Amino acid sequence: MKTATDHSGPAAPVALSWSSQIRATLALGLPLIGAQLAHMAINVTDTVMIGWLGAEELAAGVLGAQVFFLFFILGTGFGLAAMPLAAQAHGRDDVRGLRRAIRMGMWVILLLGAISMIPLWFTGSGFIALGQEPHVAKMAQDYVRVAQWALFPALLMTVLRSYLSALEKAHVVLWATVLGALANALFNYMFIFGNFGAPRLEIVGAAVASLGTTTITFVALLIYCVKKKELERYELLVRFWRPDWRAFFELLRLGWPISATIMAEVGLFAAAAVMVGWLGAIELAAHGIALQLAGIAFMVPLGLSNAATVRIGQAYGRKDWTGLGQAGRVAVGLSIVATLTSASLFWLFPDTLIGWYLDSNNPDSAAVLRHGAPLLAIAAAFQVADGLQAVGSGLLRGLNDTKIPMFIAVTSYWIVGLPLGYLFGFVMGYGAEGVWWGLASGLVLAALLMNWRFAARRRLGLVEV
Repeated sequence: MKTATDHSGPAAPVALSWSSQIRATLALGLPLIGAQLAHMAINVTDTVMIGWLGAEELAAGVLGAQVFFLFFILGTGFGLAAMPLAAQAHGRDDVRGLRRAIRMGMWVILLLGAISMIPLWFTGSGFIALGQEPHVAKMAQDYVRVAQWALFPALLMTVLRSYLSALEKAHVVLWATVLGALANALFNYMFIFGNFGAPRLEIVGAAVASLGTTTITFVALLIYCVKKKELERYELLVRFWRPDWRAFFELLRLGWPISATIMAEVGLFAAAAVMVGWLGAIELAAHGIALQLAGIAFMVPLGLSNAATVRIGQAYGRKDWTGLGQAGRVAVGLSIVATLTSASLFWLFPDTLIGWYLDSNNPDSAAVLRHGAPLLAIAAAFQVADGLQAVGSGLLRGLNDTKIPMFIAVTSYWIVGLPLGYLFGFVMGYGAEGVWWGLASGLVLAALLMNWRFAARRRLGLVEV
């Protein structure tokens, strides 16, 4: 008789029709897309409410949030590394393997969070060394010294998100993130401005709100994972103190290239912002608006990428090579449809979309719109490539293939994309549009190489022949 800790053999592959594959991918992908959009809403709410305090507070909030985001991204890769391992274990009905992957994911995250506390505590000195105003640096440090404690629940949530996604319960992640977004808005309103009897903490209040929101959301998810009847068999926290060093080091091996890959792309767009800033404030404002619109659209293929990791991982665990190929083609096809839709909106309604960010009474609005519309047209041109590189990375992640995709990302973005952006933008004189064409070139190369690697998975030995 099997028990909850038995390592069962692989389940027999079940052939799915194409329509079933599409429905299965969307059932996972749509809640994850919604969760990504809700998380973006949290960031927008923080920026808007801190901005109500004044320009200096907003500058300090942006600095502090960027530092926190940097350490969060470094840890995210390890949380995401638990997703393919958990999905593969679920595919072969290996309860113990799934539990150990998630448990060791939490161990890695807790260790990384503890190490991060020291540099985060001393960010003020770093801001001053980088030439920031001392007063702004002091406010940013005050913000970070509270917000840094939110790193633990925020990163632990990425592990639970991988757990629930692998078990095809992504809707729980969606609702938890939506509730977190609502709680964050309420806490911001309370602690930044001193409403509802709370102390007026201003920028520190935003950090308190972030800490409260992430803690409550993580605890809610953890209670669901532990108390939900159908999940009790996984015994997620039973003997949590017991290590599984093989799973621990496997997560480290898979996780650091994922973090580096994400950092390469985030760093590319940060470097692009710096270059566009050399051109002037108007160009940078237009860049920021177009980039945020592209970022919103990117949440769709990003959600599909995570769904693809789970679908590929489950098929990999079952050794269902036919289903694995079908799942990959479905994810790619859905990404193309989604990105063509967003590209069409960018092409057809650039003035309307950019106008949402502008005050028509501001004398600079017309200039920002004039510079932003061509950038949004370029964003439309690279939407498909951006979606395909994200999905391609997710497909390879499902095969535990993370190191080569990291090299592809670094090469595409930093050796090809960024130098071409400088060449087109400054040497050839095309300005911000040239910088964006450089970005597009890097994304196209990454999309081609990632998806070629997945297509050649048998020849490359990534799956059994």
